[in-house]
Formats: sequence, C-alpha cells, structure tokens
Amino acid sequence: MRAVVFRGIGDIRLEKVPDPKLQKPTDAIVRLTASAICGTDLHMVRGTMQGMVPGTILGHEGVGVVEEVGNSVRNLKPGDRVVVPSTIGCGNCSYCRAGYYSQCDHANPNGPAAGTAFYGGPKESGPFNGMQAEYVRVPFAHINLVKLPDDVPDDSAILLSDIFPTGFMAAELAEIHPGSTVAVYGCGPVGQFAIASAQLLNAGRIIAIDAIPSRLEMARRQGAEIVNFEKEDPLAAIKELTDGIGVDRVIDAVGVDANRPHRGPAARKGLFGVFGSSSAKKTKGKPSKGNWEPGDAPAQVLEWAVESIAKAGTLSIIGVYGPLDAFPIGSAMEKNLTIKMGNCNHRKYIPRLLELVRARVVDPSQVLTQVEPMTDVIEAYKLFDRRTPGWIKVMLEPQAARRAA
Repeated sequence: MRAVVFRGIGDIRLEKVPDPKLQKPTDAIVRLTASAICGTDLHMVRGTMQGMVPGTILGHEGVGVVEEVGNSVRNLKPGDRVVVPSTIGCGNCSYCRAGYYSQCDHANPNGPAAGTAFYGGPKESGPFNGMQAEYVRVPFAHINLVKLPDDVPDDSAILLSDIFPTGFMAAELAEIHPGSTVAVYGCGPVGQFAIASAQLLNAGRIIAIDAIPSRLEMARRQGAEIVNFEKEDPLAAIKELTDGIGVDRVIDAVGVDANRPHRGPAARKGLFGVFGSSSAKKTKGKPSKGNWEPGDAPAQVLEWAVESIAKAGTLSIIGVYGPLDAFPIGSAMEKNLTIKMGNCNHRKYIPRLLELVRARVVDPSQVLTQVEPMTDVIEAYKLFDRRTPGWIKVMLEPQAARRAA
C-alpha cells in the first residue's frame, strides 16, 4: 500500500509500504476511504513534538471499511463501515470504564505511565502506524471502531474521528453554562468546533480570536464576534466587548507551534519551510532556534487567556503543548481560576456527536475546506503548514493512491 511516512524533521514521503497484518485477536484491519491532515501532524513534522521514529506512518484520523477482524472481535464484521477514534483505549481498564480513554492503562505498549496512545505519533505514544495510508491496523477494535450509518458520508464522518470530539471536549472542560461569555483563541478546525460546541451548550456570547481572515470569517458565520489580533490588541478588544469584566470561559485551541511568543505575519509562513530542504536537515532533530526555544517564555495565548478571563473563571486548554512550556501560574492563582486540560477521550464523545450529525443539528463538513487525493498529500502538507488562506481542514482520499498506482 501507499502511505505518508515520516523520515525526519521536515521530511515526509509518500511511499509504498507493506500492508498491515493482524497481530492480536483483538485487532482489525480497516481499508481507509478517508483520512485527514491535522495540526498535530505538523507538530511531529516540525519537530516541536519530538521522539518520532523514522518510518512511522502519519495520521490519526480515519474512516473506512472493515476488511478483517481478529477472533476476539465479536461486534464487527468485514464490510462494516466505521470511524476510527484518534486515541486508543482498551475498554477494560478503570480509566476506559470511566470514560478517560486517552489515559488507558493497557493501550500504550510503553506502560500505563507513558501517556496517551494514538496513531501516527512519537515513540512515547506507542508508536502506532497512522491513517494517512490505504489500510490501518486497529488494536482493541471492539472499542476503537464505531459503526457508521449510511446517512453519514465520509466528509462528515472524518471530522468525528478527532476534530469534532476535541472541540466538544474543550467546551465541556470550560464548564460553559447557558449565558456564559466565552473566548476561543484559535479558529483552526478545533477552534471552529469549540465554537459550535459552545453554542450547543448555550453560551450567551462567543468571541473568536485569530489572525487569518478565512478562519475568522468561518467563525463569524457561526455567530461568533471576531477579533483579529494582528489588527488590534485582543485584550483591549475583549475588555471593551465585556464592559471591562473579561470573559467567563476561555478555550485555548492553539497550542505550542503558533504562539510562542507572538511573531506577527511571519508566523504563517510555516516553521520548517520546504519539506526536505537543507535548512531542515541542519536542525539535527531540533526545532529551529530562529522561531523559539522550548521553555524560553510563556506561550503568548496562555498569557492572553489568563489576562482576558474574569475572576473565578475557567480556562480550558485543548491545544497541544510540550513538557517545557511555561505558564503564568501566579496570575492565574491571583484570579482564582479553574484550569482544565487534556488529550481528548474521543471514544467517549463519538457516539453522542454521531447522533447530532444524523439529526442534522451539526454539519461537520462545513469546516472541511479541501478534499485531496493521497497522491497530492505532500503539496497539501506544505499549503496547510503555511496556513494558506482558505486551507482550514483537509480531507485525504487514501484509495486514490491505489487507483493511481
């Protein structure tokens, strides 16, 4: 099969690799009909999330058809159409049974203290080969595959694999109540679904902060009040909009790559330039010092979040950060803030959100801006990395690679 393979910082390739095989009785093999590019994939390619094993297949979002199941998989059969949750759980440990699938004790082969197991990630996450491929092996398939009805097409289902559940969990962590005023920092795919989810939880007002016009326009179409931080001070704007009080809830849907510290328009050019360039090779596995140094300063959005939130408010952090990222803890303590964060427990939310999609309460495909064949994946990565206007969420068609072979 063909797959997107990580070879080094700034170096990914579409390669022919062996088809996956069943390894355990709880496994299934899924023929992927849809995959996607996520901002988290860029963390690995840029080197801001380190520990990637060369040869790992990227991608943690997938929709497809079951091809083969192990003897212990009793709730699925070949031919079933499914969505694959991005994080992996076993379904049996105390954490999975409590809904904390991303904290599963058994899914990560590095041990229960190693952290979240997910597809296409660094060594500490498994590693598990990802879903920017024609086929994928799914461990603990009885819990890590959710059947899809025929009335939910791939372009909606692919957003249920990761982005919609992540945005919904962000809104849930924020403890949004009817009437709450909410600020969402970052209007990428997760931010867009955080806005939609805040509306589902009956937020009174939503203020969306970003600097890319196409993202801000999408947020405005959802009913958010928009703030372009390159044209105005977001803290001053929020104070003005809230009569000096601040917002009740803040969602950080940005993460490490885009906000340390604010670099203005140049931040949108991409952090590792052209894939496979000599400049990328010179980093020797480390991020370029020309952008930022891990641990050198608090992330800009976290500073803005703490400053813009009202006293006794709640901060929800769903953007991805590393172990050395600084946080303005003193300011947060002075304001008696509640802070919640974590990797998404996708399997917990997918069945509920699937019903909302079927009932046409939410149309996830509205966030999807590009559908690209797998054969064009490298160029799609470049355009997505550079935050090209209009490139908000990209779906890939893995089977296009087989047709082109």
